[in-house]
Amino acid sequence: MPTVKVNDCDIYYETHGKGDPLVMIMGLRRNIEWWYRQTPTLEKHFRVIVFDNRGAGRSEKPAMDYSIGLFADDTAALMEALDIDHAHVLGVSMGGYIAQELAIHHPQKVKDLVLGCTSCGGEKAVLMSVDRMEKFTANQNLTPEEILKKDMDIYFSDEYVAGNPAAIAQFSEISMRYYQPADAFLRQYSACRKHDTVARISRITQPTLIMTGDDDPLVPPENSFILKELLPHAQLSVFPKGRHCFFMEFAHRFNEEVVDFFR
Repeated sequence: MPTVKVNDCDIYYETHGKGDPLVMIMGLRRNIEWWYRQTPTLEKHFRVIVFDNRGAGRSEKPAMDYSIGLFADDTAALMEALDIDHAHVLGVSMGGYIAQELAIHHPQKVKDLVLGCTSCGGEKAVLMSVDRMEKFTANQNLTPEEILKKDMDIYFSDEYVAGNPAAIAQFSEISMRYYQPADAFLRQYSACRKHDTVARISRITQPTLIMTGDDDPLVPPENSFILKELLPHAQLSVFPKGRHCFFMEFAHRFNEEVVDFFR
């Protein structure tokens, strides 16, 4: 099992394919298994590096305060350990938070940047609606499988869920792999709540592509429009009917746009 110790934490990683390095950063709670609709395509064009953030998947889960800056430092240290001077960087959700911090604090590491279903945080962040947040957090006495089923409308459009039972079954099985312990989730979630790049995001000068679904209830699409205002040089790509896992539901278009942008 490939792991490397960075910042006193064992980080699990995998590399796939050959070519220019592409570092992909996953979001809150999830691990590299969630790239199952990206890695098989992107590895045909790049040397893809995927890894589990500290606290998730097969990486170590130290009992300490986490921060988005720490996750970014972990990413930079992993790149150093793998002899990667700079790379294309793709981050979704919390991974987009981390990608922003990586570009701000380790700009030499980031050749260009894709930010999916993410936010600058801070005072400009547009949060989940109150009603949806109440449903999202109503998890007491539910199993992980029940929680995932309850929240399926966060991830995919109603039409996709109804019309693709096999794909939903595959997604559900993959989402249960290396499931995150509750205490590690709370540490990652606390880091997310403190995310704020508003005053510093202008330091991101690398070519940037912002991507969002226009019906994302978890990180509302308004956040991507705000990112575009703060990064006027960036491109913006919107996916109609896309929810938080638009990169899975519309994987063909997503992967195609990522390849075109990075190449």
